[in-house]
Formats: sequence, structure tokens, C-alpha cells
Amino acid sequence: MTLRSLVLQSFLAVTLLMPGLASAQTAPALKIGVVNFARLLQESPQAEATLKALDDEFAPRQRDLVAKQNELKDRQAKLQKDAAVMGAEERRNAESKFRDDERELVRRVNAFQEDINVRRNEELSKLQVDLLREVQAFAKQRGYDLIIGDGVLYAGQDLDLTAQILASVQASFKGKPARP
Repeated sequence: MTLRSLVLQSFLAVTLLMPGLASAQTAPALKIGVVNFARLLQESPQAEATLKALDDEFAPRQRDLVAKQNELKDRQAKLQKDAAVMGAEERRNAESKFRDDERELVRRVNAFQEDINVRRNEELSKLQVDLLREVQAFAKQRGYDLIIGDGVLYAGQDLDLTAQILASVQASFKGKPARP
């Protein structure tokens, strides 16, 4: 490469960059904020209401399972106590019935856990969508150009909007009926 072609390329590069540099100087400043979405999700009244609704929905099944567990414990204690006076076949039948009932209870507990996890995930997904809409509305109302959420490695306190958005979410939640 000759000196002349190097100078020509440098001149072309500077010429092409000049309009970009000039417009960058006159471009308006961006209004940027940061939201700790995990905190927003955890502390919002909607999250509390959703978890309470889930607890209420699954409480009867949970009480039933606890009662069955207590019943099995009582049967186990009675079986251990009466095993010495039972005949061999009667003891085998009682132990077999107890094991079958214990397996059935474990199956029901697992099904309960699975059902509650599925419902919790469904409701949390809905809640995330609602909170995302709240953040977007907050940003539009206050003229933000960019709101950053997950993946932020550092943000100064003056950029963190989580408390302000949380206050807005709490204010908009008051008076709204709880979702079933």
C-alpha cells in the first residue's frame, strides 16, 4: 500500500464520519432508567394477591393431604403396637394395606406439588406481563427513551426506577378486584 492510497483512505474515512459526528453533537440526550424486575415482581401488591389467591385455591387439598398423613401416622403407630398380637397373615395384610395407602398418599402429594407449581407458573407469567405493561406505561408517561431490566451489571442510583415504578404499581393496584 502506498502512502498516497493510505492518505486517500484516511481522508475518505474522516469525510464519511464527519456527518455522524456532527449529528451526534446535536442529538438530544437519551432518558434512560433501570428496573430491578425481580424486586418489582417480589414486592408488588399484585404478587402478594396472586400468592394469596393460590394459597386459598389449594388450601382444601393441602388440608386433606395433611389429614391423610396424620391418619397414616396413627395407623402406623397402631400397627406397630398391635403387630405382636396379630396373626402372621393378618399382620402381612395390614402391612400391605398400609404400604399401598402410603404409596397412594405419596402419589397424591406429588400430584399436588405438580399442580401447584403449574398454577404458580401460570399466574406468575400473567403477573410478569401485567408488570411489564406497567413499566412500559410508566416509561411513556415520564418520557423515558430506554428502560433496562435484567442483565444490568451496574446502574447508578439515579437511574434505578424500581422504587418509583413500585409506587406506581401499588397505586394502580388499590381498588382493583383480586384476580381469581
